[in-house]
Amino acid sequence: MNCGRPNSGGEMCFCSLLKRLEILAVIVLIWSPSLSSSVLSAKFASTPAAGCRVETRDFNGWKAEQLSNEWVTLTIVPQLGGRLMQVTFAGHPFLFVNPQYKGKHFPPLLPGAKPAWYNYGGDKIWPMPEGSQDDQHWPGPIADSLDDGDYALKILSQDSRCNVWLDGPPDPRTGLQYSRKISIGGDSAEISFHAVMKNAATHPIRWSMQSVTQYDTSDPRSPATYNHDFWAFTPINTRSAYVEGFHVRSGLADDPSFAVKDNLFALHWLYLQSEVWLDSPGEWLAVVDKSAHFAMVERFHYQQAGEYPGKATVIFYKNGPAVDMDAKGMPFIRTNADDAPFYMEAEINSPIVRLEPGETYAMDTRWYPARASDQFHTATEAGVITRPFSVTTTANGIALSGSFGVFYPGQISACFYNVNGAEVGIVPLMPASPIELIDLNQQVKILPAATRISIRLSDRNGVDRGSLGEANITFPSGVS
Repeated sequence: MNCGRPNSGGEMCFCSLLKRLEILAVIVLIWSPSLSSSVLSAKFASTPAAGCRVETRDFNGWKAEQLSNEWVTLTIVPQLGGRLMQVTFAGHPFLFVNPQYKGKHFPPLLPGAKPAWYNYGGDKIWPMPEGSQDDQHWPGPIADSLDDGDYALKILSQDSRCNVWLDGPPDPRTGLQYSRKISIGGDSAEISFHAVMKNAATHPIRWSMQSVTQYDTSDPRSPATYNHDFWAFTPINTRSAYVEGFHVRSGLADDPSFAVKDNLFALHWLYLQSEVWLDSPGEWLAVVDKSAHFAMVERFHYQQAGEYPGKATVIFYKNGPAVDMDAKGMPFIRTNADDAPFYMEAEINSPIVRLEPGETYAMDTRWYPARASDQFHTATEAGVITRPFSVTTTANGIALSGSFGVFYPGQISACFYNVNGAEVGIVPLMPASPIELIDLNQQVKILPAATRISIRLSDRNGVDRGSLGEANITFPSGVS
């Protein structure tokens, strides 16, 4: 059993709780008798996972494959460029599905055809850099084999873990061929992606791979208008190549949607078209619907020495009104919601890589849906922090406070450390479920010699999934 991971201070918080029951019965000291009885109850027992399944379904008139477990449902339409069309978590759909194209399919454009693009919505893979200046730029979005080809889907496994593999057709212009494995397990809402680009040409090529996810930003209570409390976040690069830590590539340079605070870039979605590039090294982005209290965290691997397109690791695109040119070359403001539906793209780039004929490159990303609130502080490996963890000491004990959306079902515990960083005890606090926002407000006695505390999440199998917050214990005058 994996009993723990190093925390930020380098110590281990051991989560093999069963071995500590005898000690806990003597020293651990939750004040409320009702809490004490629940802590020392069968909640320590491992809950078996319910498994997952893959099923063929109709989705808005398209033939789809659905991966589902007790937490999440993924809907894939292979015919539409292998798109993941919808992700539903605890009844909440995250992705934009364009009502103009429901049930429709348009094949890739033939050579010499007039450029066109059919924005079905959902999540897909695109090449970077974009542009039409030469064959090392993708003139997209465009209805080519990469975006509109019919992908072949194969079920690799199901039951304990569901894996499907998607193979797309080769694209003559770019020389690329895309494949992707999409996976879920039966023990959490975690979604895994393994995207592969292959050189299907007879000559070397250089491309970056980009995951493009369109999130629905309409108001769920009134779809004819937009959600006024929709947000996106990613860590800022403190040594950014961009002057303000981000680069507005299109749209208003002073777009009021964008702000930076506490080394975190925040996007408050407003109905104005713009695209912002960030060279974030933080390895995550978060999309948060504060009105519905749901969040999606996308994680990726940052390569410090990688050559990213335009130096951007993360891109956010806001759809909305913008200045366009009509057929006579006259400017006009596009404001029709049918022409500019409510959605935001969250995009993750791989580095640009050179591929010899037949060579491949893979990009791995993971998604974590969770509950949220009208606040957002940061994301960790264990969950989203909506109200930061804090401690208050008194002459009689310690009060713990914080609010979190967790990524795994399991147990939240408090791990205590002494001045040398050695663990001196662990106090189980409460069960945790991804579909419920955790509101921590408990009091415990201070463990002897403890000077620091870490709130940690262990999953159903006792595996330590990481920290939800840490704090030093400051004793009032006269207390030791």
